[in-house]
Amino acid sequence: MMTDSPSGGFSRRRFLTSSGAIGALALAGCTEQSSDGSDGSSGNNGGSTDSSGSGQLSGEITITGSSTVFPLATAVANEFQKQHGQVNISLSSTGSGGGFSNHFCVGNAEFNNASRPISSEEEQLCADNDIEFHEIQVATDAVTVIVNTENDWVDCVTPEQLRQMWRADGASTWADVNSDWPDEPINRFGAADTSGTFDYFNEAILGEEADHTSNYEATEQDNLILQGVQQDQYAIGYFGFAYYQSNTDAVTALSIDNGDGCVEPSLETAKAGDYQPLSRPLFTYPQKGALAEEHVAEFARYFIEQSANTELVAEEIGYVPRTEEAMQEELDALNEVIDEVQ
Repeated sequence: MMTDSPSGGFSRRRFLTSSGAIGALALAGCTEQSSDGSDGSSGNNGGSTDSSGSGQLSGEITITGSSTVFPLATAVANEFQKQHGQVNISLSSTGSGGGFSNHFCVGNAEFNNASRPISSEEEQLCADNDIEFHEIQVATDAVTVIVNTENDWVDCVTPEQLRQMWRADGASTWADVNSDWPDEPINRFGAADTSGTFDYFNEAILGEEADHTSNYEATEQDNLILQGVQQDQYAIGYFGFAYYQSNTDAVTALSIDNGDGCVEPSLETAKAGDYQPLSRPLFTYPQKGALAEEHVAEFARYFIEQSANTELVAEEIGYVPRTEEAMQEELDALNEVIDEVQ
């Protein structure tokens, strides 16, 4: 199990620092009973109770997918297992696309996390393997562009400048983008092409008319992007906001000028819709068939309930939580699916 912070909450900084290097977790055997001897189930909004009447859930859950959603899913799983210690949850940070293609859509995972919607090709792969799924939005993220702390020539960029830096036939040096910038090579660190962050950045910044450069250090591990930029004055990188929020002293985040002035990445600007075009929804996808099993259904309900938990999602992990109204709509939709399969 992950270690709790001294205040009793989940330590985002400790988790994000370690999980970036680990990439996979198996959570099991952690129980927490309430004072009345129950398993701590809330029973609200149609979730977190064992409808079998046994009072004890058990079983296995495998979760794959997005490295961006990974910290949130791990925190949720950690808290779920305090209530349901006989549910074993295995999480792997495979990238959104890697999770869909190699695990979820071939029947080897009950959930796949994603930092962009499932693609038509992935939908077809799931259909070919008789895998039906249900989409759940769990938070909103702000893709964050970072530079070295010794970079003293830029603190705000436009999408067009980012396009020049990251397109296949684009700029080679900083001076190619702006003649006032150093005539030094742009050293890039970013998400691998199996990552939903890669897909989203591609769509939001490069669009259909340009390909992402292959001249960069590609990885699924945010800590490697951080380290690369941290060690190179002329480096640039991008990853989810939560990892930046846990490492604000290590690198500098660039503001984005999308036509209305420079806007820095933050929970507030992402929630307000001002941080454009790099704020994005985050998802988890359960298999519909797996929701026939009570422990899987309960975890899906719990994940949705926690998506509106400001302390967990915003303060401990670093994403924009769902509103209570949006959370309830997601929960109602999930319960309809569960009713169909159970």
